[in-house]
Amino acid sequence: MKVRTVTRPVLSALAAGALFMPITQVAHADDVVPAQVFTNPLTVSASGTFSFTTNPGILTTWESAGISVIGIAPGSVITSSQSLNARITLPVVAKTGTANAMAGGFRLLNSETGVSVRCQVPTVDTRARLVECILADGTRDTFFVITEIAQKLRVVEGTEATSFFRGIDLSLTDASSASKLNRALDTNVFSASVSVARGEMEVTRVIPSP
Repeated sequence: MKVRTVTRPVLSALAAGALFMPITQVAHADDVVPAQVFTNPLTVSASGTFSFTTNPGILTTWESAGISVIGIAPGSVITSSQSLNARITLPVVAKTGTANAMAGGFRLLNSETGVSVRCQVPTVDTRARLVECILADGTRDTFFVITEIAQKLRVVEGTEATSFFRGIDLSLTDASSASKLNRALDTNVFSASVSVARGEMEVTRVIPSP
């Protein structure tokens, strides 16, 4: 997909859209960004947000089995008033090529057993089309695959460039990963055959000097 590059005037129009959503901070002891995020010499600091909302029927199915979504600060989870969907919002902190690192994360909790699966410090790679997470045991694994990015836009203002990604469709990697998640949480509600969520991402970085 071709990426359009525009200048500042477009940004004011975008600011009125759904791309800019409020972030509700959630206090949590894991409000840290692992040092390894910045060890790659090609990694640069970045800012912005990655937000995604569960698709219709997903949250209600999870909750019927006692599965809830909880934010890991500085990430947050906002559930709609009728618990029809959940919106996860994570701050962008670094960028390495097309891989964008977040702070915080989220976890899926079985409220009946107390067992949870964590997705901490996610990395969203728009070229590889995947979302990787650091799991509870410290290993990194793919949590979601990106099946579609509906729109890409790049805005340049002075020494900064901001990339916008809209219509990011997320699904579980495959049947094996869905089964692994079901076993870990003692349930059967996860499936790779359905789209889990749809989101958007905004990433701002300083343009390197020539």
